[in-house]
Amino acid sequence: MGRVTERRRVIRIRDGAVNTRPDTLVAEEPLEIRLNGKPLAITMRTPGDDFALAAGFLVSEGVLGAAGDLRNIVYCAGATADGSNTYNVVDVTTAPGVAVPDITLERNVYTTSSCGLCGKASLDAVRTTARWPVDDTAGGTRAPVRLEPALLAGLPDRLRAAQQVFDRTGGLHAAALFTEDGELVDVREDVGRHNAVDKLVGRALQEGSLPLARTVLLVSGRASFELAQKAVMAGIPVLAAVSAPSSLAVDLAAETGLTLVGFLRGSTMNVYAGEHRIALRAPASRV
Repeated sequence: MGRVTERRRVIRIRDGAVNTRPDTLVAEEPLEIRLNGKPLAITMRTPGDDFALAAGFLVSEGVLGAAGDLRNIVYCAGATADGSNTYNVVDVTTAPGVAVPDITLERNVYTTSSCGLCGKASLDAVRTTARWPVDDTAGGTRAPVRLEPALLAGLPDRLRAAQQVFDRTGGLHAAALFTEDGELVDVREDVGRHNAVDKLVGRALQEGSLPLARTVLLVSGRASFELAQKAVMAGIPVLAAVSAPSSLAVDLAAETGLTLVGFLRGSTMNVYAGEHRIALRAPASRV
C-alpha cells in the first residue's frame, strides 16, 4: 500500500549556501472508486482511510445516507495486468434496495486534489438533493446551535495542532469536525481538501452518526461549492474555512440554511450566510 509520506532528494539553497538533503513529501496516488463493480470516479488522494473516503464520496453523491446502505468496501485484487493489488482501486457494494446512479460515460467523474469534482455536465447536476435539511433543532425540540465568535476563533489552532503529517511535509489540507462546544471529534488530512472532508463524513457514516446535525466543519483552505455541498449532504449546520469561500458556496449556503464562515484567522472572520447561529454582540452595521 502506498505510504502517506515519501522521501525525495532536494537541493537546498539558503543564504547562498547550496547542499543536498532528503526531504519528506506527502504521497499522492490515484484512487479509483467502483460502485457495485462498475467504475464511478477517480480521485487523486493521500493513501489512507480509503474506505472512509469512498463512503464519504458516496454520501456527497446522494448514494449512501446510513450505515445500513453499505454492504461492503474492499480493495480490488488483480487491479493491474500482472494481477497484483495496487491498493488504489476500491469497490463499494451497496445493500439491496439502495438506488444507485446510472453509470454512463457522461456520469463518470474525475476528481483531482485541487478542484474536487470535475466533468459534471452542469451546475444543476452538482446540486444533489440532500437527504436531510440543514436542521440543528431536531425538528423544533432543541434550540439552534449558537456559537460564540471566540469559540470559532480558537478552532484553527486546534486543527493545526492535530495535523501530524503536515508537521512533516507542510503539504496537506485538513478537515476537522467539532461539537458545538468546540470539542474535537475527528480530523483527517489529505492532499485534497475535498478528500479530507469525505474521510470525515465516511467515518461518520460507518459509525452510524449521520446526520451530523450539531457540529462544525472546519477546513484548512478555501470553501468551495463542493465543500459546502458535502457539508449540506452530511447535515452539518456550520462550515468554517481559514480562507475565502466561492460565490457559489455562499449561494448554496444561503439557499440551504448552512452557516458559512470564511477568513477565520485569529479573532477576525467573515460570516457569509446563516448568521443566526453566531452570537453577535451587536447588530451588524451596513456599509
